[in-house]
Amino acid sequence: MSPASPSAYLAALKMLARRELSEAQIRQRLVRREHAPDDIDAAVARLKLERAIDDVRVAGAIARRETSTRKRGRLRVQLALSRAGIGRDVARRTIDDTFGQMDAGALIEAALAKRLHGRQTVKDQAELARLYRYLAGQGFDSDEIRRALSAVRRKTKA
Repeated sequence: MSPASPSAYLAALKMLARRELSEAQIRQRLVRREHAPDDIDAAVARLKLERAIDDVRVAGAIARRETSTRKRGRLRVQLALSRAGIGRDVARRTIDDTFGQMDAGALIEAALAKRLHGRQTVKDQAELARLYRYLAGQGFDSDEIRRALSAVRRKTKA
């Protein structure tokens, strides 16, 4: 393996200085900048050796951002990891770890509260249908959604 081209290596370091990126994201961006494939391979190898690129760390950061900040469910976290080029095994372990440490009910309730802007009740059946579509789009399982919306419906009737 040839040593990393200083330009490919430095370009990748600059990218990583801004935010965590997966190996696939670094490779894709270096290709777009028209670095030679051998230079990209050498730069990525060096960055992995230096632990500047770590897909497990990146996957954890993405999963935390998607769940804690964006209040998204398992399916949307999986999609975000896939888009970042995280391998299937790493993604599965990360999702299992992330959701194993959290209360799924509390997560969907937080997503629902975010959507309802602090309201505790819904106006009508049409709003319930919109909330269902929203939560499904956020990556929550249909059983979880039905349980959460049943609780909201009970509060509305009370």
